[in-house]
Amino acid sequence: MAALGGRGPVAAALLRWGPAPGLRPVPRRYRYKEKWAATAPRIPCTRLALHHFDMSYSVQLKDLWPSVRAGLLCEQKYGALLNNFSADDYVSQELELMNATDFVSEGSKKAQQGAAAEEVRREESRSQEGPGKIRTVMQTEAVTQAEMSPPLRASISSNIKCYTYPRGDITRFRPARQDSLGLLDYYLMDAASLLPVLALNVQRGDLVLDLCAAPGGKTLALLQTGLCGHLAANDISISRTKRLYSILNSYIPKDIRETVSVTSYDGRDWEQLEGDTFHKVLVDVPCTTDRHSVMEEENNIFHKRRTKERQMLPMLQLQLLMAGILATKPGGEVVYSTCSLSSLQNECVIERAVDIAETQFNISVHVEDLSHFRMLFQDTFSFFTDCRLGELVLPHLTANFGPMYFCKLRRV
Repeated sequence: MAALGGRGPVAAALLRWGPAPGLRPVPRRYRYKEKWAATAPRIPCTRLALHHFDMSYSVQLKDLWPSVRAGLLCEQKYGALLNNFSADDYVSQELELMNATDFVSEGSKKAQQGAAAEEVRREESRSQEGPGKIRTVMQTEAVTQAEMSPPLRASISSNIKCYTYPRGDITRFRPARQDSLGLLDYYLMDAASLLPVLALNVQRGDLVLDLCAAPGGKTLALLQTGLCGHLAANDISISRTKRLYSILNSYIPKDIRETVSVTSYDGRDWEQLEGDTFHKVLVDVPCTTDRHSVMEEENNIFHKRRTKERQMLPMLQLQLLMAGILATKPGGEVVYSTCSLSSLQNECVIERAVDIAETQFNISVHVEDLSHFRMLFQDTFSFFTDCRLGELVLPHLTANFGPMYFCKLRRV
């Protein structure tokens, strides 16, 4: 009995001859208390992002949010940025045969028509006055409004060509192909990403800084203008800078690449390196990348480990914008952009930067009017009409570009 562990005569009998009729042994797996998971089930980052956006954007966008939400959760639409350095000259005709149109060219035509109509209105106002007549109040207001309207003709670079399919057409572009020189014929990108570049309005010989350049789409677009005297392309991430190098090597000839300097500095410290230097600065800051956040788990800013990083985004964005302003020459221009719908990352950053520039650096910064972009590109993009400052492209099922916020500042 000692060999049976001291269980006693009854237990020994049960083990030797089996259980009594009607009495079965308790299964071993129930003898120990149930184990509980040490951690709660992981909620996907995409679901966390969508919940966050539902809470904030339903208040910000109100009745527009359901349609914007549907756009974010559906396949993104792309544009084909033509490579002006490619030897293939048939690409435009090929895309036009597929019913794609160059939205930049269409906007440029509208700008020219608007400028011509504006000039006609001015001439009519002058002729109605007659010699020696005094302007009426209404005439004065009409002329003043015409004189103060945004410079439509100068705001569009006709050198940039980007083809998109019409609203509601979800046709996909073929992959880019190499020409006889080994350069790819076009670059597929969110067409709304070109709007900050167009707003920058690069002029011939301008010294241009792309402060947060990687992965390289906007840098490539800046080079397509053919107007940059020198382009400084910077990004703090060395791995993303490698992607930028890859883009430049795939699309840009060697002699043009030599006019580009690629660096990996912390953009927040740029004014210490080259302050008051550039005519034009593009500040395309890190943000919540709303579309990526609701669609992709990989590298998602809503991961639990990146909570602090996400909360600090507006501060980082402000610091980068201030560095961009300080890197600009007096009279130079800065375009700030994000791919987020958040007003905290958009208008609020602009307002804070303007205030800091004035109070701490004695720099006057003027926010430019970009409302004419809505008129020029309303056939291609869906714009939010209630931005306090700058312009915002909203995702929409019929024109599923964006989100893309951009605002132009001029250092006085």
